[in-house]
Amino acid sequence: MSTKPSSHRNQVLTRLRDYYILTKPEVNLLILMTTSAGYYLGLRGPFHFSGLLNTLIGTLLVASGTATLNQWMEIPWDGLMRRTANRPLPSGRVSAREAFIFGALLSISGGLYLAFLVNRLSSLLAISTFLSYLLIYTPLKRRTPLCTLLGAFPGAMPTLIGWAGAAAAINLQAMFLFAVLFLWQFPHFLAIALMYREDYDRAGYRMLPRFDLDSRFTRAEILIFTCVLIGITVVPATTHISPIYVASMLAAGGFLFYHSIRLAQGTSKVLASRLLHASVIYLPVVLLIMAFGKS
Repeated sequence: MSTKPSSHRNQVLTRLRDYYILTKPEVNLLILMTTSAGYYLGLRGPFHFSGLLNTLIGTLLVASGTATLNQWMEIPWDGLMRRTANRPLPSGRVSAREAFIFGALLSISGGLYLAFLVNRLSSLLAISTFLSYLLIYTPLKRRTPLCTLLGAFPGAMPTLIGWAGAAAAINLQAMFLFAVLFLWQFPHFLAIALMYREDYDRAGYRMLPRFDLDSRFTRAEILIFTCVLIGITVVPATTHISPIYVASMLAAGGFLFYHSIRLAQGTSKVLASRLLHASVIYLPVVLLIMAFGKS
C-alpha cells in the first residue's frame, strides 16, 4: 500500500500548523478575552451575539496578522534565542515572503471586516493598534527598555476595540478598563523579561535597563505598577458603592501583590515564573468581577 497520500496529508497538516503558530494563538486567546470584556462592559441595551462575534472575528484577524508580521520583522533575532529559534520563520519552515503575504492579508481583511460589519471606530482602533505595535513597539525592543511602556498602549487596545464594537463610542468608563489592562502588562511582561533575560540579551533586545544588573530596579517597578493596578481596579466602585465589588477586587489584588512582593525580595526565575502565572490568573478574575459589577 502506498504511503504517499498519508505523507502528503501529514505535510499539509504540518504546514497548516506552522501558519497557525505564526498567529500566536496563546496571545490571541488573551486578546479575545479582553475584547469580549470590553464589548460586554460597553454594551448598553440588548445583547446581540452576532455583534460580539463580528467584533471578535475582526479583532482576531488583525491580531493574527500583527503577530505574523511582528515575527517577519524579527526573523534574524528570533533565530538567536532558544525560546524562539524553532518558530516557523527562523527555522525556515515558512518563508519570509509567505509570512509577509499571510500577515498582510489577515491584517487588511480584519480592518475591513470591522469597518463593514461592526463600525468604523472599532476598525480605526484596530488599525492604530496594528501600526503602533509594528512601527513603534517592535523596533524599539532593540533600542530602549521604554518599549514595554510604549508597547502597553497597543497591548491594552483590545478593550477599547471591544467597547467600540458595542457602543460605537469611547467614554471614561472605557478608559478605566483600558487603564487596568495597560497597568497589568507591567508585572506580566517584566516577569517574562526577567525569566528570559539572557535570551533577550543574546539577540540584542533591550527589554531591561542595562544598569539594572541585579534586577532590583525592575523588581521594584513591578511592585509599584502592581500597587497602582490594585488601586485603579477599585476606582469604578466609587460610582456605585458595593462592598462585595471592593472586597473581591482587593482579594484578587492581594493575590497578585503577594507574588509581586515575593519577587521583589528575591531574584529567582522561579519567582518570576510564579508572578507570570499569577498575572494570567488575576486578569480574567478581575474582568469577571467587573462584568458582575456592571450597573
